[in-house]
Amino acid sequence: MRSTRSVVEDLRAHGRLLEITDVVDPHLELAEIHRRVYRSGGPALLFSNVRGCQFPVATNLFGTLDQAKFIFRKTFAAVQLAVQIKVDPSQALKNIWRFPTLALTALSMRPKRVSRAAVRAHECKLSDLPHVTCWPDDGGAFVTLPQVLSQTPTTKRRQSLSEINLGMYRVQLNGNDYEADECGLHYQIHRGIGVHHAAAIEQGRPFAVNVTVGGSPAMTLSAVMPLPEGMSELIFAGALAGQRIPMFTNHDAAPIYADADFCIVGEVGPHAVKPEGPFGDHLGYYARIHDFPVMKARRVYHRPGAVWPMTVVGRPPQEDTTFGELIHELTGPVVPTVLPGVKGVHAVDASGVHPLLLAIGSERYTPYAKPNRPQELLTQASAILGQGQLSLAKYLWITDHASDPQLDIEHVEQFFMHCLQRVDWRRDLHFHTRTTMDTLDYSGDSLNQGSKVVIACSGPAIRELPRTIESDLALPAEWRNPHVALPGVLVLEGPPSSGRTDQQRLWQTCDRLGKDHPLNRFAMLVIVNDSDFAARNIANFVWTTFTRSNPAVDIYGIAAWVEDKHFGCDGALVIDARQKPHHAPPLVEDPQISAKVDARATRGDALAKYL
Repeated sequence: MRSTRSVVEDLRAHGRLLEITDVVDPHLELAEIHRRVYRSGGPALLFSNVRGCQFPVATNLFGTLDQAKFIFRKTFAAVQLAVQIKVDPSQALKNIWRFPTLALTALSMRPKRVSRAAVRAHECKLSDLPHVTCWPDDGGAFVTLPQVLSQTPTTKRRQSLSEINLGMYRVQLNGNDYEADECGLHYQIHRGIGVHHAAAIEQGRPFAVNVTVGGSPAMTLSAVMPLPEGMSELIFAGALAGQRIPMFTNHDAAPIYADADFCIVGEVGPHAVKPEGPFGDHLGYYARIHDFPVMKARRVYHRPGAVWPMTVVGRPPQEDTTFGELIHELTGPVVPTVLPGVKGVHAVDASGVHPLLLAIGSERYTPYAKPNRPQELLTQASAILGQGQLSLAKYLWITDHASDPQLDIEHVEQFFMHCLQRVDWRRDLHFHTRTTMDTLDYSGDSLNQGSKVVIACSGPAIRELPRTIESDLALPAEWRNPHVALPGVLVLEGPPSSGRTDQQRLWQTCDRLGKDHPLNRFAMLVIVNDSDFAARNIANFVWTTFTRSNPAVDIYGIAAWVEDKHFGCDGALVIDARQKPHHAPPLVEDPQISAKVDARATRGDALAKYL
């Protein structure tokens, strides 16, 4: 499948697509329909009559893991093996008989230069592209599935295709101060395009950037794939597509992905920035307005029969959850090879991925020593936090495999209970202060800046976890409405936060309680704005706790102390997960649009049952 149109028709032929032919407003309505269909587990959608736009829009193409695997059904298993071969040939070759040609072919899927490009068949303007807005306070329309290809500024007429970086960074098409031929390029920390931008700044010259949309779905997945060191995104895309990726090249622009449905050809000046945002992003909040690079569009192309693929992001789970599941299936088996001693790593989607990372490691340094204490786990935690985008993890909980060989890292509640039974708050908290944080995480004090904590526990259980609240709990006056979110964890409501000025008051409250207070029966206390919501299910608890706290600022403890610059506490750990004044606001649907889509649900057509 070399175009979005071919993907759409393939899904239609297999009963996996619903076409919506009546007029749909690209401002909020289309996105609201998409969100509801996704939540109900519905099919891919083709909006063929988008108000004010000549192009059809396809969404929910990757709505479920089953559907994504269906799209890649001819190559997925072979690519799994190819990734293993790249990392551990001795293991993968034992199974190579299962894929006698595909497995070897996948490793040689280098991109190829072509003299013609389907995407260059027609030219249009930025304003002709589908301008879909997803959330009420978005600053404009955004490209939500862009394939951003960049290269280092150069005077060479012919640059190696291996020097191209492919990534997915949202692109703002209009709004704010953008001119008609400009768009915002929001790339985040720890992204490969930053290397090209740094070279441009050093040389004082612009660097070439092309934004393509559509084409093979393999290019979309490759743009978000955290590949092993030395593996090209374009080679991976070729393996997943089952064919070499065709790149149209000329001397005055970056190579163009020839099979794309759309392509914005442009460049970014070394110091060209403009305000970008706000945008409802995948942590479930609005990314605020910040200065980001601005791209000058020189040409905008589209292929015949072009279809605009897009997605909607917001509080997880959303369609991009499937990308995480695909990535886990492809890379999960090779984690022990890349990170010796680590048995598994799980970026928790419900928390927005980067705020919460779970890991299972090995504790082999001194197996004869009693009591067993985390040692090698800390080495492994450092290795995890040194790996690409894993370095953005804010909370890393890690435990040893030997303490429960059957522990399921994908079962978040079970994992927490295992750790909370074993964690010793006097020794097992390890902070990284004033360090980098995910660009989209506003729990820190400024953009990209915050802290991390490693919580490492091992050995046998040291406590039982209460599942109910005893009558003698005796809450402080400022805390109320307690609920058990999961065994050993109590969530309580506190007064509205005033930010940093609250810190002294929280410390005083924790000090007054003391290590003999009944609250210490619980391993962890979490202070929130709405305890009913936070305790309703594990997804609410994880989202509230880990997106709304900055470890070095918002972790407290009952009977806390500092010794040799190590923080610990003799009682329960306390996390302040209230909404702070500097936090970004959460995403809320527009009530008028919701009512409009509610009305669609009464029509009794094929779409209605998913709304």
